[in-house]
Amino acid sequence: MTIIHPSAAQIEEAAALLDAGELVAFPTETVYGLGGDAENPDAIARIYAAKGRPANHPVIVHFAPEADPSYWVRELPADAQKLIDAFWPGPLTLILKRAAHIPAAVSGGQDSVGVRCPSHPVTQKLLSAFHRRLGSGKQGGVAGPSANRFGHVSPTTAQHVRDEFGSTVHVLDGGAADVGIESTILDLSRGFPALLRPGHVGPQEIADVIGVAPRLPDGTDATAPRASGTLKAHYAPRTPLMLLPFLAIEPLIAAFDRSSGKKIALVARASSAREWADACHVHFVAAPEDPQSYARDLYGLLRALDRANVERILIEKLPETVEWIAVNDRLGRAAAFEAEE
Repeated sequence: MTIIHPSAAQIEEAAALLDAGELVAFPTETVYGLGGDAENPDAIARIYAAKGRPANHPVIVHFAPEADPSYWVRELPADAQKLIDAFWPGPLTLILKRAAHIPAAVSGGQDSVGVRCPSHPVTQKLLSAFHRRLGSGKQGGVAGPSANRFGHVSPTTAQHVRDEFGSTVHVLDGGAADVGIESTILDLSRGFPALLRPGHVGPQEIADVIGVAPRLPDGTDATAPRASGTLKAHYAPRTPLMLLPFLAIEPLIAAFDRSSGKKIALVARASSAREWADACHVHFVAAPEDPQSYARDLYGLLRALDRANVERILIEKLPETVEWIAVNDRLGRAAAFEAEE
């Protein structure tokens, strides 16, 4: 990860904007967030308005390593503390019961709240500066969903944010995100661990820390709290996207109507897919072989394909193993978005 280090003055400027109730886009190790003061309902409303986000879809509260997690929640269970010790700062969000003094707007009106401590050094400096500005009595939390229009591809660079919002949002540039997809979301608000959104921290890693495997998302957990990025259709490029086994993709490419003058995009790991690399009507992308690299490149790739003037994006289905659960989650939701349009 190449980190860009803003000056101390730039950090303080961003912290002052947050303190004034304004929005700041900031880097994390996962994706860029669109941040506002998590205890200021007006700032939270600005986040929802900027993104076009439904008001009942909660946002995650980010805070500095020196902040007290228990400030935000009704209680901090033993398992939560174990996971905090193991994975914070890092790409793990915990869903816990919300403390009474925390605005319900940050949780989409629910009695739970998502909290995390990001590891990106620029964000830590920003959160610490904001924390210091508020003085005693508050903990300087920043509500920060991904810095993009609701439902579309998350940004992993400052330029992605500028492409999305232009000059309407102040952007703190910290370089490209290292993880590339949003944090793991683990619900601990109901007395048992449940994975609501897969991410870089996997279910086995969680089980190794707390001694029990979390429930995996299968669409049947009717009592699960609403959480960021868990709608069926999400993370979608503007270009139509289909997710299919390679054997089902080949006939689609062969039958592709070329009359529009556009190409069809093919993203595949299969070695046999490379035969299409030289086809004049195919924009071929050799997908990364390992899940970490695939995740890191995914959103940048989808944004690049949106700019490539292709008719449709065809993506080869990935292995249905726990190692690929997070990438499969994002691709499945991106494909579902097109199916619902």
